[in-house]
Amino acid sequence: MINSKIKKCLFPAAGYGTRFLPATKAIPKEMLPVLTKPLLQYGVEEAIAAGCDTMAIVTGRGKRAIEDHFDRSYELENQIDGTSKEVLMDGIRGIVNGYTFSYTRQVEMKGLGHAILTGQTLIGNEPFAVILADDLCDNSNDTVLTQMTKLYEKYPDKCIVAIEEIPKEFTNKYGVIAGELIEDNLYKVTDMVEKPEPQDAPSNLAIIGRYILIPEIFDVIKETKPGKGGEIQITDALLTLAKQGKVLGFQFEGTRFDCGSVDGFVEATNYFYNKEVK
Repeated sequence: MINSKIKKCLFPAAGYGTRFLPATKAIPKEMLPVLTKPLLQYGVEEAIAAGCDTMAIVTGRGKRAIEDHFDRSYELENQIDGTSKEVLMDGIRGIVNGYTFSYTRQVEMKGLGHAILTGQTLIGNEPFAVILADDLCDNSNDTVLTQMTKLYEKYPDKCIVAIEEIPKEFTNKYGVIAGELIEDNLYKVTDMVEKPEPQDAPSNLAIIGRYILIPEIFDVIKETKPGKGGEIQITDALLTLAKQGKVLGFQFEGTRFDCGSVDGFVEATNYFYNKEVK
């Protein structure tokens, strides 16, 4: 774990996961496993690697499995104590014992911006990271969030969003930025549009589920009106700060899987199987 100024990571985890019905009728989409670990645990491990010691999770109805996962399970641990299966619990046991988890509920699903605002009570007045567990990332060196926290050391008054190039025909699935290249893989964001049609997109640089946000974002979200889909979009709130020169887009190193889609989830499963099992 690095010595980072970013100590808290927010995980919006209140969505319904309708693309994975009927599995997500009773199982939170964040708890769907890639091999033997749920998506959310991959995200928590990435946050820990980046120096975070407090996980702030925004949940909703039917999400108790998340809290249960990041807790002790005395009956299970007693059952496997002294057996060959005990080692399988080492990773999650270290997380539960070594880090702080706090929770709040998003009562209404009003978009990612609203979910982040709901987490303000857990974050307080300090800069923080955001990880969307749907975006599962793998790196041979520093994780995506570690790369971003290191960059934040250089730009402590800026929000940073992770971006990657996508085929132009897919821009209507992402927030998309336009910006001025200020150093290798780093853009000063000048425009941001939520899910534009390809002909209206300012570029093919899409925002993926990794953010570092300054506490000023909370007041901005409160003043942000509903946008695309009638939801409060974090993209719209960040655009307000981008117009003040306070948002950077970082083209990260690593491989991302869109595990919010069935195709991406299967791709990730095959990738990690070939990497870790074969």
